[in-house]
Amino acid sequence: MERIQTEEQYRDLIDGQEYTVIKFDTNWCPDCKTLDRFMGDIIEQNPEKRFFAMDAEKFQDLAEQNEVRGIPSLLVYRGGEKIAHLHSKFAKTPTQVSEYLADIK
Repeated sequence: MERIQTEEQYRDLIDGQEYTVIKFDTNWCPDCKTLDRFMGDIIEQNPEKRFFAMDAEKFQDLAEQNEVRGIPSLLVYRGGEKIAHLHSKFAKTPTQVSEYLADIK
C-alpha cells in the first residue's frame, strides 16, 4: 500500500471520484501491523477502491480534522468528502474490515 508523503498528495487523492481508502497508522502500533497482515487480501477483494496509508503522527492535523482518535483507522473518501470511518476498535479482523468496505457503494 502506497504511503502518502505530503498534505498536497492527500488532498489530490481524496478529491477524486474513485473511492479512496486511507489507513491512518503509526510505525509503532501493534494493531496496525496486525491489520497489515491481511490488508493485501482486502485490497484484492476491492479492486474498485484505491488504498493508501498515512502516518497519523506525521499528519497529526489531518488526523484531528478527520476525527481519528485511534489507530489503525480506515477512512473512505470520495469527491473530497469523508464518507465512512472505521474506528480502530472495529478494524481488528479481516471480517470486520471486509464488511465495512462491502457496505460502501
